Amino acid sequence: MTSYSRADVLRILQISSRQLQGWERAGLMSQLETYSFQDLGQLRTLRSLREDDVSAASIRHSIVAMKAVAGMSNPLQEACLVRTGTRLAFRCDGAMVDPIRRQLLFDFERLDRLQHGQQVGSQPSPLRGPGTANQQSVQELFIAAVQAEEAGDKPRSIGLYEKMIALSPDYAPAYINLGTIHFHLREFDRAEELYRHATETDPEYVLALFDLGNVLDELERPDESIAAYQQAVALSPRYADAHYNLALAFERKGECRAALRHWEAYVRLDKSGPWAEHAQQQIRKLLDREKLSISWRANFFVPRPNDKAALELVPGEAKFPIA
Repeated sequence: MTSYSRADVLRILQISSRQLQGWERAGLMSQLETYSFQDLGQLRTLRSLREDDVSAASIRHSIVAMKAVAGMSNPLQEACLVRTGTRLAFRCDGAMVDPIRRQLLFDFERLDRLQHGQQVGSQPSPLRGPGTANQQSVQELFIAAVQAEEAGDKPRSIGLYEKMIALSPDYAPAYINLGTIHFHLREFDRAEELYRHATETDPEYVLALFDLGNVLDELERPDESIAAYQQAVALSPRYADAHYNLALAFERKGECRAALRHWEAYVRLDKSGPWAEHAQQQIRKLLDREKLSISWRANFFVPRPNDKAALELVPGEAKFPIA
């Protein structure tokens, strides 16, 4: 396999050492001594996105979310990251996936290429498609449902997703997309029902568990919400958003140490941006609070090294010896 040195990469891609170091610090690329052809492709994608003024934080959030959606170790190599308007999406196995919104999208560019007779690879098949004879019908309904949703016609979209579920009851993405519509309509009971169906259909569907945690939080059922987030983290330990929401949930319950663990996990995964700054602020607050708490709980005095104690505190009684 052909390998490329760091100097080769800078020359071939016409990027500066500072740019490459910035991508490495942002967690978009591992720091390597030699690079493969696949690594060059990944770096070329990053360069293109940064030239389009897509922020490093947006790219990183999309990559982390895609890992949770598709179980990929490196989405930039295993799928095609593209910009769709103001958002980022991945093309994978013929499907267009918006990992942040946790929805499959209709690939209008792909349709346009098909209409013009251009080669586009394999036929579309959703990431977690239904393995039934109704697959083509379900795909057509999915396209129509997404189009209706994009056009703002929620009643039609809801009807189409419900028809999909009737045709293919094991199709988890339909439950997720339909649940998300009801969530935004603040119809939380129905959203919970749909998200639970998704988790029952696919127990390892991380984003279904995350969405379930969100709706349980809105329903003010914190223990159940935390349990759902914890399941998501157990399946995908690097799922930053789940750590963030867990930290918030534990803080609301007054469980500061548990919250602190998840804030720290979040900032390890997201090192910059507004959410990382908020997490770092919470860490500082909790550490300050914890210091006060420890001091208040102490029931004996421990002198500093080489100091002579003038005060001795004994549990149950007080003694004041003469120094």
